[in-house]
Amino acid sequence: MKNLLLLIFTCITLSIFAQTKSIKTSPILIEASASSVGMSEERLMRIDAMCKEALEESQVPGMVALVARNGKIVYHKAFGMADNESGRALKRDDIFRIASQTKAITSTAVMMLWEEGKFRMDDPISKYIPAFMDSQVLDTLYENGKYDTTPADKPITIRHLITHTSGIGYGVIDGDKRIKEIYKKAGVTDLFTTEKISIAESVKKLAKLPLHHHPGEKFTYSEGLDVLGYFIEVVSGMPLDEFFRTRIFDPLGMDDTWFYLPKSKENRLVSIQKKENGNWVKYPTTFYDPDYPKTGERTFFSGGAGLSSTAIDYASFLQMYLNNGELNGIRILSRTTIQFMMANQIGDLLGDSGMYHGLAFGVLDEKGEEMGGRGSNGTFEWGGYFNTQYFADPTEHIIGILLKQTQGTDSDDTSWKFRQLVGQAVDD
Repeated sequence: MKNLLLLIFTCITLSIFAQTKSIKTSPILIEASASSVGMSEERLMRIDAMCKEALEESQVPGMVALVARNGKIVYHKAFGMADNESGRALKRDDIFRIASQTKAITSTAVMMLWEEGKFRMDDPISKYIPAFMDSQVLDTLYENGKYDTTPADKPITIRHLITHTSGIGYGVIDGDKRIKEIYKKAGVTDLFTTEKISIAESVKKLAKLPLHHHPGEKFTYSEGLDVLGYFIEVVSGMPLDEFFRTRIFDPLGMDDTWFYLPKSKENRLVSIQKKENGNWVKYPTTFYDPDYPKTGERTFFSGGAGLSSTAIDYASFLQMYLNNGELNGIRILSRTTIQFMMANQIGDLLGDSGMYHGLAFGVLDEKGEEMGGRGSNGTFEWGGYFNTQYFADPTEHIIGILLKQTQGTDSDDTSWKFRQLVGQAVDD
């Protein structure tokens, strides 16, 4: 009887907080001519030339590029190889590990729960994950692995975590060798794994480790979004993969976005490649197995880096943002929430870089626009560990996505060139 009542309560809760229909109905992304949305077909062909040149110069083994404007896909092409060793050509619907592009999706889930009144942005995370009580800041690390700390001058909040200002580090890719060593010794799982571990286990280990700095003091790229992935599970009562599937991916039609790929989709996963003796070869197992999306225990749902996806799936996600939170008549977030998310949440902690950080993305400011080739003031952007990039310009209503799967490349100019060539194709 107790289990039955719990099931009924869960069903009622899910029905209350399921995504709502909107009085606004923006169509799903479809292909259209460039001229129909004020872009030049001839100028878009310059992207072809750039991609072919990059392949000829062996900058990358292959890529998928997508451009959309006003909700219409005007450019979507694949170039090169998905796997050179087997001779598999890249296709438009192939699946890429998007790594840190996961962060914006996790941030979206956090804000969906915020809209439901589950928490306030400046709540201490320890209110929901008690292991973060009494955080410490690293002072000195000794040769024997022991270290001295200073008590943090304030608690880590949800806002700190979502803006990379918590002071938490990033383990194996951290810029501070001391933090990297401490995380390694503690057994924190960074980014990806095929081992049988949950995000809850890893986050609880992380909570006991010292911070780079006092919360809110600096911008330090971190595993804060992994912490928030576990936070979503705590607050929603659902595993992170299930929350994403039912609350974001299914409503947006993102059928090819997964933490771990179904068997039917595994053959579309693009290989991670590196250049060796002038040839592109599969990247070897290092601190992670490159085949993590289709092998191993499939239990680690990294809110900071775990997803794989396609260009069109991620474009649908970005289009929802350009539509102020709605796609195909389903409202994911309110327009007012998105305005809040796109506002500067970290002041001048990124200096004069031309961008600031909101609650899901890096956002260009006026200086960023004036630098040229990056988009309009307010353009939001990010990328991923395996050489993927995206941007969305709310002034021009343009989305640009460039997906690759490489490690260790030192001569890839495709990212900045692609973005510049998308902008020059505007013809209205």
